[in-house]
Amino acid sequence: MSVNASGIAGGLIDAQGFRANVGIILADSSGRLFWARRKGQSGWQFPQGGIQAHETPEIALFRELDEEIGLRSEHVQILGCTRRWLRYRLPQRYQRHEQAPLCIGQKQLWFMLRFTGDENTVRLDSSDTPEFDSWRWVDYWQPLEEVIFFKRRVYRRALSELAPLIFPEGVSVPVA
Repeated sequence: MSVNASGIAGGLIDAQGFRANVGIILADSSGRLFWARRKGQSGWQFPQGGIQAHETPEIALFRELDEEIGLRSEHVQILGCTRRWLRYRLPQRYQRHEQAPLCIGQKQLWFMLRFTGDENTVRLDSSDTPEFDSWRWVDYWQPLEEVIFFKRRVYRRALSELAPLIFPEGVSVPVA
C-alpha cells in the first residue's frame, strides 16, 4: 500500500498551520489496541509522529513505529488507513508562538495495523529520546475515554472509520 503525501507544504507544516503527521492504531488478534503512556506524564495515546519532507506517510509510519515502540515492518500488517487527513487544533497553551511557521495543530493520516510479532519485540527505549514509558492492550473504544480532550474528536473519527478492518461483522460506536 502506498499513500500520497500531497498537501505537505515545506515538508512539515502546511499553509493553514497544520503539521503533517501519521497516527498508528495497532491491534492485536483480539481487537484490543496498543495504548502507551507519555514518558513522565499521566496522558496516554496512540503512537504518532510527523512526516518529514522526504517521506511518504507509509515511510513515516514505519520510522515512527520503530522510533517510538521498537517495531519493524515484519512485526505488523497494514490493514488500511483513513481516506483523508483528519485534523485537530492545539489549544493556545500548547502552540509554540515563538516558532515559525506557527503550528496550530496536526493533520493526520491514521493507519490500522495488525500486530503479528511477539510482545517481547515491543521496546519503548529504542530511541535516544523515548516517547513512552509504559504500554498496555485496551478495549477498542477505551482510548476515547482516556485521550487528552483536544484529540478526542480525531480519535473517534479514526476509530470509527477503521473499525471495519478489525470487526468486519460490525461494532457499535459508543455515544459521544
